[in-house]
Amino acid sequence: MVVIQSLGTVLFGDPFAVMNTIGLVAFALVGSSKAIREEFDLLGIVIVGLAMAFAGGATRDLLVARVPLALQSPIEIGLGLLGVALAIGLNIVLSAPETHPITLVSDAIGLAAFSTAGAIVATDVGVSAFGVVAIATINAVGGGAFADILLDRAPFILFEDFYASCAVLGGSAYWVAGAIGASAGTAAAACAVVTVGSRLAAVTYSWNLPTAQSLEP
Repeated sequence: MVVIQSLGTVLFGDPFAVMNTIGLVAFALVGSSKAIREEFDLLGIVIVGLAMAFAGGATRDLLVARVPLALQSPIEIGLGLLGVALAIGLNIVLSAPETHPITLVSDAIGLAAFSTAGAIVATDVGVSAFGVVAIATINAVGGGAFADILLDRAPFILFEDFYASCAVLGGSAYWVAGAIGASAGTAAAACAVVTVGSRLAAVTYSWNLPTAQSLEP
């Protein structure tokens, strides 16, 4: 009964709980798909999937001086394992799950959800505008960067694609919405919409930030 009540709180509770739930499942799916592509064994797939789901949030929690949520509730781990199971299931029915639209959209949704969750936590502890944007971004991309390290490659957020920038835009939208007096729910919606919208646009139109070399005459 306690587990059922806890799950109900996660699924139907405050905006943070909802966004955190979505982010955990989505990013565990994406991280596991990357490990499957590299032909990791089942344990490796679980480790990479959970790392992508939890590393960003754990870093967020350490920055605001609280015990990471992954260590507080079995529900958190269960949601991550659900994402891992979904990735393994997709691999059975799809030939290239990492590049399939389902995975790409899940990645965008996870990015938006974790950007919003990070912005909510940062606002609750009363950090500055920069702190809100920074923690939202760390929450959103920290897991992906850690997963890339486990996959023995440089974190792709550092050298390709318009990805972390989407979290920056989303975190900024959250702070602006709050600064003009919008409710917490409205600010969360603004962050999520801006993040997922900019990420899907970046994928569709192949947006990239310029490199130093591209600025040379």
